Amino acid sequence: MFRKYGILGILMILFAQINFFLKIQPFANWYFPIIWGGYILVVDAIVYRLKKNSLLSNKPKKFAFLILMSSFFWWIFEFANKMTENWGYSGLSGFGSETVANAFGAISFATVLPAVFETTELIEAVHLFDHTKLHKKHRVTKRLLHLLFGIGILTFLLPLAFPRYFFPLVWVAFFFLLDPINFMHRQPSIIQHLRDRKLKTPLSLAIGGLICGFFWEFWNYWAIPKWTYTIPFVGFLKIFEMPILGYLGYPVFAWELFSMYYFVKTLHIEERLLYKEVA
Repeated sequence: MFRKYGILGILMILFAQINFFLKIQPFANWYFPIIWGGYILVVDAIVYRLKKNSLLSNKPKKFAFLILMSSFFWWIFEFANKMTENWGYSGLSGFGSETVANAFGAISFATVLPAVFETTELIEAVHLFDHTKLHKKHRVTKRLLHLLFGIGILTFLLPLAFPRYFFPLVWVAFFFLLDPINFMHRQPSIIQHLRDRKLKTPLSLAIGGLICGFFWEFWNYWAIPKWTYTIPFVGFLKIFEMPILGYLGYPVFAWELFSMYYFVKTLHIEERLLYKEVA
């Protein structure tokens, strides 16, 4: 069964797509949450149709948590961009005030994590990588975890200190910082698949991130409020507004979001355990 909200999602996408040309206000200014809200509804409905289980239908609390964390996570990247100055926004004057523009940003950012997770769920639902494995098992030692965490600290600090030269490291820093912590707390992590050899989750996330990246850039290209890039050294051969090498960052970005989400979830679990101990 295809969920009814999937039909609503299709209509939202079609309306936003047509309105790129008609530019009916205020909908033209609010294209991002409209079209990405539609995308999320459609993908979730397809996932439910394939496996009778989906985030929105069966895990509404997780879905709501993804929305909240998504907006919070992206504001972190906006802060990092204050240092690197890799992207900027145009067309925000149509909102009339900075408060409304910030509300648009917060609502738009709230769709990023659900979009990536829903797309990943879709890829997993078609069993594309079910039998894809590493050739051999690798040990995950304390030394390896410490090394990855050290790389995380370095990749976090270098873009802040030398943004012109190390700006791409923003898109891997939180993965290296947080994925080892998730592994140590027995939360889902990318590192754990070095040990169990299963590549379904890492590859599904990577492809999901790339698919979302393509549509982010595709739909942004036609929009009124939009972002553009200023990227040193590699700002050539653009596909829409994004230089072609920039698309290489989307798969790792999906890993980073995955690590950030489960790190926050780890904090939530520890808070509950501490509360039980005190009680």
